[in-house]
Amino acid sequence: MKITGNTVLIAGGTSGIGLELALRFHQAGNKVIVAGRRREALDAIAAEHRGIETEQFDITDNASIRRLFETVTAKHPRLNALVAMAGIMRPEPVLDSGSLETAERTVETNLLGTIRLVHAFAPFLTDRPHAAILTVTSGLAYVPLAATPTYSATKAAVHSYTESLREQLRETSVQVIEIAPPLTRTRLMGEGTDNDRAMPLDEFASEVMGLLESEPEARQILVERVKRQRWAEVDGTYDEIFAMQSGRR
Repeated sequence: MKITGNTVLIAGGTSGIGLELALRFHQAGNKVIVAGRRREALDAIAAEHRGIETEQFDITDNASIRRLFETVTAKHPRLNALVAMAGIMRPEPVLDSGSLETAERTVETNLLGTIRLVHAFAPFLTDRPHAAILTVTSGLAYVPLAATPTYSATKAAVHSYTESLREQLRETSVQVIEIAPPLTRTRLMGEGTDNDRAMPLDEFASEVMGLLESEPEARQILVERVKRQRWAEVDGTYDEIFAMQSGRR
């Protein structure tokens, strides 16, 4: 994927990794549209970052996704890149009676949301001469976090879905790329952004953009700090990392 001259929709880009990537793509010379649920956040982005456009939508509502598609492609017929960024991560103690609702919401947002976005936009993107779909998984797709079992499972599912999607679109103009972040300093779990164990957000975004530029045919974007999780099954460290993430080491 070239990193300049695109029209990029970042679905779920109002905070954290999504917003940081939106700003980096904007700075690199792309037309960027940020879509998200919170109107106040979208208005703030548009006010603070001249040239970035915004659209409101609900990732859990397929009708809303279809409206987003109609609106964005009408306004931006040169759209050629989709970043399926929206996601939630919540603690999920399975013995808690309320955890099923958390699990269902997580599946609907992280997995079904990505699938619905792809179904809405992929046919349009195949008509563009150069296009890309970028999905966002996690290091937890490869070694799960026991405290967030459904989040980890949805990210593993998005990885698998992305592999199949890439193969189905192999003969089209659409490049399919998976971005797999490590633990990164965002508010994804409702915490602060000063976690010393997490990768600073600006460092993560810089490394991602550098990899996109230096490896334009990449299938996966793996920053250095996520490779331990990504290859844990291969190098025999899975049990060790799983136990560490579970707080047993």
